[in-house]
Amino acid sequence: NSVVELSSCREPEGARVTGRICPSDPVQGHRVGGPAGGEGLRRPTCAVPEGPGSLNGRVSPYNVPWKPTWPAYRLPIVLPQSTLKLAKPDFDAKAKLEVSSSCGPQCHKGTPLPTYEEAKQYLSYETLYANGSRTETQVGIYILSNGEGRARSRDSEAAGKSRRKRQIYGYDGRFSIFGKDFLLNYPFSTSVKLSTGCTGTLVAEKHVLTAAHCIHDGKTYVKGTQKLRVGFLKPKYKDGAGGDNSSSSALVEKMKFQWIRVKRTHVPKGWIKGNANDIGMDYDYALLELKKPHKRKFMKIGVSPPAKQLPGGRIHFSGYDNDRPGNLVYRFCDVKDETYDLLYQQCDAQPGASGSGVYVRMWKRPQQKWERKIIGIFSGHQWVDMNGSPQDFNVAVRITPLKYAQICYWIKGNYLDCREG
Repeated sequence: NSVVELSSCREPEGARVTGRICPSDPVQGHRVGGPAGGEGLRRPTCAVPEGPGSLNGRVSPYNVPWKPTWPAYRLPIVLPQSTLKLAKPDFDAKAKLEVSSSCGPQCHKGTPLPTYEEAKQYLSYETLYANGSRTETQVGIYILSNGEGRARSRDSEAAGKSRRKRQIYGYDGRFSIFGKDFLLNYPFSTSVKLSTGCTGTLVAEKHVLTAAHCIHDGKTYVKGTQKLRVGFLKPKYKDGAGGDNSSSSALVEKMKFQWIRVKRTHVPKGWIKGNANDIGMDYDYALLELKKPHKRKFMKIGVSPPAKQLPGGRIHFSGYDNDRPGNLVYRFCDVKDETYDLLYQQCDAQPGASGSGVYVRMWKRPQQKWERKIIGIFSGHQWVDMNGSPQDFNVAVRITPLKYAQICYWIKGNYLDCREG
């Protein structure tokens, strides 16, 4: 395999390299420039998954009954290029547990795709350290070129659907999770609480995925971020009865949080640069590195398949909604609309659930097993102006191939460990 830098491409006359890789389909490619008969740079296009167990409407002859299967992806590479030291931030922003934007689904669908240079800017990132110092890292975007790929056209976007005004009304579709047998077991045990009031999800031995707005308001860092902590639910026994060595009759009085300090955080510049405009919400995610391992099972991240390929078209997530203090609240719901970077749904949620990992469970063909993966980050309620009247949406940021490559590199530190989405 040869590595080709996307930003070095010289475009054909009149062509525009978009820089955005389709989040919903494996990446194929066709030549852009290069000498006749040579490899050249491959512009990413999108293809319908093929082969046994595919999700393009055919039932696999090898997997009967049919299983919703994780698609295979050819992933890009996002690598650091240079790092600059920045001045210490003020840490004076007020924590916002909800986000707002004037750009709804149709607006996002009509937004021009970023060029490669713009994509590099958006995926560059700030790193904040526990001592208050911070850096800015510029990145390069690469793809692996491997033989001649047959170019295919991308599936058309999901048709826009109207959405009635919704927050929580009538029947509340959320479930509070009680009892240590549930709270301390997977997948609920992967949900953690941030000291700024949001939720996060364990994605590695020392890493937590959350929403960017939970620690940065787009201009500066939220108050308390320098001493940011992550809370893990632990059982609190009556009369001092001890955890593992206690008798089976020991009664759990309630759950409590055990807190671990955050060593450093990563926030994409797409959030910091774009928070005041239409593209900011596409990059509402951040990764926290803990000072020590949490020693719990975590959930892997994955590239978000298109909504039509999700089991039942549904997503799931758990968070610490503010209107149910001390409770972990679980919900699932249908995806109603989607754009390249966002999922629009009707999951009942309240402030505090922001940053929750949105996940689904699908069949992993190579290992022949079911596996849950986080495919998005719950951002919150989005209030938009629809023809002069306010309307709200519940929005999750999709993990696209580029975002997967970035977040995975933040976790692993080696792009060779980030080749499977």
